Amino acid sequence: MSNQSNQLRQQLQSAIDNKTKPPGSLGLLEEIAIVAGLVQQSLRPEIRDPQIVVFAGDHGIAKTGLVNPYPQEVTAQMVLNFIRGGAAINVFTRLHNIGLTVVDAGVNNQEWDSSISLDQFINAKIQPGTANYLETDAMTETNVVAAIEAGRSIVTQLALQGCNTIGFGEMGIGNSSSAALIMSAITGLSIENCVGRGTGVNDEQMAVKTATLKKAYELHRLGSLGNDPVKLLSKVGGYEIAMMTGAYLAAAEHRMIIVVDGFIATASLLLASLMEPAVKDNCIFAHTSNEQGHAAMLVHLEARPMLHLGMRLGEGTGAALAIPIIRSAVAFLNEMASFDTAGVSNTTESDKSRPTT
Repeated sequence: MSNQSNQLRQQLQSAIDNKTKPPGSLGLLEEIAIVAGLVQQSLRPEIRDPQIVVFAGDHGIAKTGLVNPYPQEVTAQMVLNFIRGGAAINVFTRLHNIGLTVVDAGVNNQEWDSSISLDQFINAKIQPGTANYLETDAMTETNVVAAIEAGRSIVTQLALQGCNTIGFGEMGIGNSSSAALIMSAITGLSIENCVGRGTGVNDEQMAVKTATLKKAYELHRLGSLGNDPVKLLSKVGGYEIAMMTGAYLAAAEHRMIIVVDGFIATASLLLASLMEPAVKDNCIFAHTSNEQGHAAMLVHLEARPMLHLGMRLGEGTGAALAIPIIRSAVAFLNEMASFDTAGVSNTTESDKSRPTT
């Protein structure tokens, strides 16, 4: 941390400690307020036009049925559900007045219905899904770079329109498998410790999924790619994961508060952090997903999540639930009276002036 940031942290901490409350009594809200102030380099941070961006993409591995119980077609069907306003992320963003943008990063459909009228739907398709990484590379490195740049561009536009707080979600049948492979390659943890049940595989399917991912790991020699995010994405990634990686990078460049969602979103953050370690400084971690591996991923990032709700839906739902809490943290910093302005005695200060016996 630079001297300037360290000085600002001390000033923010002093302002918080002088609020009309016992020291530390607002718990994690106090640290969230400090992170917001440091990201915005301000003693009076603010949350402006918060947004969730959901990136959707298909995975060739999903066609095999080895890693997921749902057919690949569900990805496109769920994108239509987002567009029509019927998904969980729609409910939460409407309730909390959060903007929602849905992005086709690489969904395996021919054309979207021309009647689609959602203003915040972006067709940024690179390819109609990835190749099956049990047979070949998921993507070319050229397409990985294109996806990263597309993610950068989408977030840059939102920043230019006034958004300064953003969370990312995803949709893609099979993408928890890609995330597990990415996590294993970067953290060095075994596939068994990274793979989870995704969209709800049973015990027998879980065994098949784990064996399949171990085969992919060895096929692409992922153990040697833990420091090469572009090549790692090209081997086993997804277009939505790559695009989200670029989105993180742009959000940090524009000094946005980044609200990190669950397992797949955090896997993208691992990739972005390899490309630019300072990205993490802008991050507030929404929750611990119930997907196996997410807690270990958060430990790897030395992250302290806000919520523990047993969720593992994706879509950015955890981030959408966390944003009102972040708003609350910023509000208490800006609006809560200090001991001086409220005319309330500060016990700590009184103790300092009290004569000793």
